[in-house]
Amino acid sequence: MRVAVLTPAPDYWEQWDWAYDSEAAALRAAGIDVEPLAWTEARDLERFDAVLPLVVWGYHFRFEQWLELLDRLEGRARPTINPPALLRWNSDKSYLEQLAANGVATVPSRSFATLDEAALAEARADFGDQLVVKPLISAAADGTYRLGPGDPLPGAALGQRMLVQPFMPSIATTGEYSLILFGGEFSHAIVKRPKPGDFRVQPHLGGSDMACDPPPGGIALARAALAAAPARAAYARVDMIADNDGGLLIIELELIEPALFLHHAPEQGKAFASAIKAAIGNSPPG
Repeated sequence: MRVAVLTPAPDYWEQWDWAYDSEAAALRAAGIDVEPLAWTEARDLERFDAVLPLVVWGYHFRFEQWLELLDRLEGRARPTINPPALLRWNSDKSYLEQLAANGVATVPSRSFATLDEAALAEARADFGDQLVVKPLISAAADGTYRLGPGDPLPGAALGQRMLVQPFMPSIATTGEYSLILFGGEFSHAIVKRPKPGDFRVQPHLGGSDMACDPPPGGIALARAALAAAPARAAYARVDMIADNDGGLLIIELELIEPALFLHHAPEQGKAFASAIKAAIGNSPPG
């Protein structure tokens, strides 16, 4: 069995091998032949039994090219895992509003086609004076800002298509939980915390992570979020955070290129490889 694991464009600057290496090692240990392939140069894909866009970091910088790739993968004779329809849906953070509309506990979110000071005032009326704004097409906290009372809209966000959410104080204390599921089954959990004075938990921004037990109710919430998605996910990282009353809210549903933190997984990610094998065997084309 031969699979292509899609990786960043050659000019992508963030270190990514720490995520790829553990995922590729788990697949190879299960007898899968793995070949890394830059997603921007993905050609001649019919020689692979499946395509896994596990490390397409930076796709949001070349979004039209990303959508074109999804179109090509959708018409392919062999499966893409996760499937293109799911990847396309998960590429735009307006999916959070859809989850909420389907009854999934989600960080309150409002998308604006053109964010300006008037729209920001609307969001403050709904969410209070502590806000987070981020592009609807984004990853790795790029273009994400925290705004306090009276803070003006950053110039880079003015007039852009943006998502606005209330700032959740627990990010700086409890942290952000990530529950990782393979084939819909819970594998392991971590908690990510920002460096002092920040609110972003990403490793390249100084965030840290450690293994933890899933928070009470976390597995059920993760499964509810995945059940509301438009297709089944072979791999998923469900990020959630505590609200002011101690309940859990989905903050991100990572189905495209999540770091899966397999160094914290039982048996070094054996369940991950098993889920990929099963998805290859059960997936329709595209």
